[in-house]
Amino acid sequence: MDNLKYYNDSLAYDFEMFMPRSAEPIRKDNIVKLPQTKQQRRAKNRAVKRVSASAFAVMTTVFVLAAMCGNIFLRLQINEVNSKINDVKSEINALESQKTSLEVELERVISYSNIELEAAEIGMQKMDKNQVKYIRVNDKNTAVTKDGETILSNGD
Repeated sequence: MDNLKYYNDSLAYDFEMFMPRSAEPIRKDNIVKLPQTKQQRRAKNRAVKRVSASAFAVMTTVFVLAAMCGNIFLRLQINEVNSKINDVKSEINALESQKTSLEVELERVISYSNIELEAAEIGMQKMDKNQVKYIRVNDKNTAVTKDGETILSNGD
């Protein structure tokens, strides 16, 4: 195997990272806190309460304004949709009136009197009595054809 080359190379390691550290004293700032008096604590608490009350008032105002703006926006959206609905309804009414007028015109075109007038214009006429051909039948169930043949019924 060729693993020997890894052992023979000179790799630099920082062994100080693995060594235990010496305990150095931690330096503290030379700040001395003075004890607060009751009046100072009360004043500080009042200031915090004022700030929190004013922050609450600001947040409430922002929330109310956001709610009002949202309400106005939603009302605008509702008005736009209602106007579209009204436009479609008016278009429906116009189409229904057009449909009714077309139905009336169709009825006028195909009415019986108009058919009669159109038939008269192309030369048709009502049937007269002389155009009717009657067939006389005897008591016997027989019929005579155009060729003169007599046909008897098979029922007798």
